[in-house]
Amino acid sequence: MKNLVLGVNDVIYRACIATAGLAIVIMALIIPWGVFSRYALGQGLGWPEPIAILLMVLFTFVGAAASYRAGAHMAVQVLSDRLPDVAQPFLTLFVRLAMAAIALFMLIWGYKLCVATWNQYLSTLTWMRVGVSYAPIPLGGLITLLFVIEQLLYGDQSKRRVVDYENCEDSKESV
Repeated sequence: MKNLVLGVNDVIYRACIATAGLAIVIMALIIPWGVFSRYALGQGLGWPEPIAILLMVLFTFVGAAASYRAGAHMAVQVLSDRLPDVAQPFLTLFVRLAMAAIALFMLIWGYKLCVATWNQYLSTLTWMRVGVSYAPIPLGGLITLLFVIEQLLYGDQSKRRVVDYENCEDSKESV
């Protein structure tokens, strides 16, 4: 069971990294296009900026979930470093439970936000529903919650090598 959970989370983790990376690449392409179109062609386009904002929201919430699993998120360890060794596991458990509560909050209230705004359309992108623009919030909450549950069950995975289950070998990439 552990290998299945870790394997599924490895796939989700890699998908998060790929999605966040693709969002950054697309943003890096459309923003200069919008600037070029406005100043060189004399024709301002309405879509590059709102698309870039939507991609930044996607990058933020999905990238944050991947960062959490990789242990690359910001952590202030002033308190934990000063605690006795006996108390540190309790603080770690508290932090993980608090993170689970935050992820659950994002999942529930983000979903409610999507549902509440589903029948509205963005003013700058008239073909896109507002609820779709908020979808990265519950998605990021769900993925983060999966990674928190993984940590609660199997411990920190940030030092474990990612296993390529298709080829049954370790990859050089660390989680």
